[in-house]
Order: sequence, then structure tokens, then C-alpha cells
Amino acid sequence: MAPPVLWQFRFSHFNEKARWALDFKGIPHVRRSLIPGLHLPRVLWLSGQKSLPVLQLDGETIVDSTRIIATLERLKPDPPLYPRNERERALALEDFFDEELGPYIRRALFHELLPDGDYCAALFSEGSGSAARTAYRAAFPVIRVLMKMDMKIDAAGAAKARARVAAALDRLDGELQPSGYLVGERFSVADLAAAALLAPLVFPPEWPYPLPGPLPARAAALSDAFAAHPGVRWVREMYRRHRGTSAALAA
Repeated sequence: MAPPVLWQFRFSHFNEKARWALDFKGIPHVRRSLIPGLHLPRVLWLSGQKSLPVLQLDGETIVDSTRIIATLERLKPDPPLYPRNERERALALEDFFDEELGPYIRRALFHELLPDGDYCAALFSEGSGSAARTAYRAAFPVIRVLMKMDMKIDAAGAAKARARVAAALDRLDGELQPSGYLVGERFSVADLAAAALLAPLVFPPEWPYPLPGPLPARAAALSDAFAAHPGVRWVREMYRRHRGTSAALAA
């Protein structure tokens, strides 16, 4: 049986959700990284939609990080990500962070990152050949405009997004159990989703791909603005305890 294939953006918190689940369960898989903007023909051909991650598994094409995790949970129930006794609570929290955090942290961060075209082009094309990186840098001014339109990135939207991120961090802090986890006594899909989707504020040492140098000043200032929040410290702890070893195979 061929190993699963994860089509991904390296720099993406929703893609990190799927990667982390594969690694947490120790499922050997191949990762194929695409470049934002240039990914569209391949992903449309694979899945009929434009978003990543996409997982190919036993002839099935699975889109969306939440659906991917649900499939992996059926494929390999141990170690579990769905708590036996509080599954609905865990799934409700995963959904909250998917809907009320993920899009907003992306909008807030990209508002600060996109003005630095050289850094963004290097970040988004990381792992590609030199010719692809050069071509992407030349095309990036157009790609930046399309990204801003697609994700509704502007100053007003970014300000509202920062407020939503702050509210999600407060919700996270309020939901934590005495165990230090969001549900019950052990790490679950709720913790994985929250930590992965908050990772762009933190980029903990366990993040699987190196950044192309320090974050630009504006993006670093966004990170610094939330650095003292207990939720950010919690993200670092979840990565330290549970990010573990990669199960990725050579492509």
C-alpha cells in the first residue's frame, strides 16, 4: 500500500494541523509542498477546490484539516485525538478555533508580512528550486494583490482580526482544565487545533520548517503584542510536549 500523500503549504497553520496529526499518530506519509498562488492548477485538478491541505489516502482525496484528522482517527485510533468521554466538547472547541481564530490570525499576520515582498516570496517558496524562487519573486507583486483581495486583507480588517485573535486567546485561557489541557486529562484534537492555529504568533522551535531569517519588524511587533498572554505560553508548552518527531518520508 502506498503511503498517504499530504499536499501542503509549508507556511500555513491549517496545514500544520494536518501535519501534526499525521506525526502525532506516527503515520508515515509523503509531503508535497506547493507555492501559494502557483498551487491552483494542481489543487483544482486533485480536489476540485483551491485550498490546502489535501490528503491522498488509499485512492481517496480528503480536503480540509478537520476532515483529514477525522479520517486519521478512524484509520489509526491510537494514540487518540478524540477523547472517549468528551468527544463533542473537543470537536466543538476544534470548530471554534477553526472558525473564530484561524482566518483572523492569518489576516492579521499577512497584513504585516505582505508589504515585505522579498521576505514573503522567500517564505512562501521555501524548499523550491532556485528557478521557481526567482520566478515567484518576480510574480509576487501580482500574487500579493490577489492574496489581499481573496483574504480581505486591509487595515480595517486587520484591526478587527487582531481583536478576534485576542478574544480567542482569552477563550483558550478560560477553557483550560486543571490538567493544563482543554479537554480532560490528556492532549486532544482541541489542543492540537488551538496550538497549531496560534503557531504563527509564536513559531516555536518545534515548528517543522525554518523561517528565512527573522520576521520583518511589523510581523515581529504583532507577535510581541501577544507575547505576554498566558495562551501564547501554553502554545509553546503544547509544542514542547507533543509536537514530537516527524513521520514524513522522503518525497
